[in-house]
Amino acid sequence: MMRIPRALTGFATSLALLTAPVQALDLTAMTEAERAVFGAEVRAYLLENPEVIIEAVNLLEQRQAVAEAAQDDALVANNLEELHNDGYSWVGGNPDGDITLVEFMDYRCGYCRRAAPEVAKLLAADGNIKLIIKEFPILGEASVLTSRFAIATRIVAGNDAYKQVHDALIEFGGEPNEVALRRLSEGLGLDTDAIMAAMNAPEINQELSQTRALAQRMNISGTPTFVLQDELLRGYLPADQMSVIIADKRDQRG
Repeated sequence: MMRIPRALTGFATSLALLTAPVQALDLTAMTEAERAVFGAEVRAYLLENPEVIIEAVNLLEQRQAVAEAAQDDALVANNLEELHNDGYSWVGGNPDGDITLVEFMDYRCGYCRRAAPEVAKLLAADGNIKLIIKEFPILGEASVLTSRFAIATRIVAGNDAYKQVHDALIEFGGEPNEVALRRLSEGLGLDTDAIMAAMNAPEINQELSQTRALAQRMNISGTPTFVLQDELLRGYLPADQMSVIIADKRDQRG
């Protein structure tokens, strides 16, 4: 007869207790001695079979990931109209594209700078993507200053000028102060005085406030954060990974 290890026998007994009717699961109904035996047998089994702990942790992480994804899907669905049609965010790529990519970004964010060429690569390879930029300055006063400057450029000089300034600010390596921003604007041939005068306009305050409120509702606290069609993607993603997600979404659509 095969001998069953004592620890395994004890664990089987403990497992039987755990799978028994609810009344039998009340550890408070056990005597101190019974609880001690129960705990010792479970501990002995886990020490002899530590992979069980790893399996349990992996399962817990999987369940948490599924729950978080479901929560994120609900956040996107509940805020989709403002994500796609807030009336002020810059729209690029193909405005009539079948896939919409929304990016919450900060000009001083290193990962936003890494993401910028990847987004450009994605748009160049796929002409059916609509890009929406959400100005979301979260890295201090310099970030707020650059976002105000970019939005003021859009208000004063239009979308094409905004795109020029946006790209320049993403690549900007110096300290983003008013002198540097004025020099950048003059280098692009823009109406610098008008842009600088508009930077504290009420509509800019409102835009930044509304975008911040939207991010809070969606539990977005970092940049870049993307909303790819109906999916929330937190953090930097290269173009090839986004392309795979887009292909899956188009396949699901049929």
